[in-house]
Amino acid sequence: MNLQQLRVLRETVRNGFNLSEVALAIVGSQSGVSKAIKELEDELGVKIFVRKGKRLLGLTEAGASIVSHAEKALQEVDNIRRVVSRLEDADSGRLVLATTHTQARYSLPEIVRAFRNRFPKVQLALRQASPPEIAGLLETGEADIAIATESLKANALFVCFPFFKWYHGVVVPKGHRLAVKAAKGEHLALADLGQEPIITYHAGFTGRTMIDATFARAGITPQVVMEALDADVIKAYVALGMGIGIIASVAYDEESDRDLSLLDASELFAENTTVLAVRRGRLLPGYAMRFVQLCIRGLSDQALQRAVQSEG
Repeated sequence: MNLQQLRVLRETVRNGFNLSEVALAIVGSQSGVSKAIKELEDELGVKIFVRKGKRLLGLTEAGASIVSHAEKALQEVDNIRRVVSRLEDADSGRLVLATTHTQARYSLPEIVRAFRNRFPKVQLALRQASPPEIAGLLETGEADIAIATESLKANALFVCFPFFKWYHGVVVPKGHRLAVKAAKGEHLALADLGQEPIITYHAGFTGRTMIDATFARAGITPQVVMEALDADVIKAYVALGMGIGIIASVAYDEESDRDLSLLDASELFAENTTVLAVRRGRLLPGYAMRFVQLCIRGLSDQALQRAVQSEG
């Protein structure tokens, strides 16, 4: 048994049992992939994959257990490399952060600037993606840290820390009837929103699930006329008069959004929590730990390490 065989197992599962895709992932040949699988099965004396002819259809019961252990073994190999990297140069390297546009644009700039000032030799890569994609990047090890409101908390492979709490707000053009109503001190009601064309996030983005659930509990069917991935697009179409927007309130900027009004909706929609997640069992470089601690104030090295190394 060798590391290459374990990598072939991991990539076979990640690439949907398509051996040509596995060969591309490991920069090898399809025949080499097939040989590695056969040799490992022969050595272990069990079938790892369910087959139909030459095609792989999935994992056997034994195969699922073997792949799980292979993942852990390869993660420990990565941890060994990180130990060596820490000893060689603790202040240089590459940090990959997977997050949404909203977090990258509105929540992280000051943290990123502080990190860059502290670690100028670390290359920081921001991978902006959808919440499910963010979870996938963290799970496969392509990202070191993930920050999002959706998708991360449900995965037992991750340890999550509350990053910040926020509410949705309603953006309308200046002079809109709802802005006038708010200026008179009248409370915003869900019924008011139900009478308007609404522009908001795609399903699975930035608390959209909570928005839909809130309307459903009130027995109101919202007139969602347009969905977008991020608040900047939502605000642009609200400014054109195409509807009112429901966005994360942190995405409203008085200076750049001077043609819009933000209405407080904290009494309508429940509080949201954005989390920062790292992969359990993964040894973080020192600079990655510092980034986490810039986001999660008061988190000690010991508490962070205990959480990451816990079994969940």
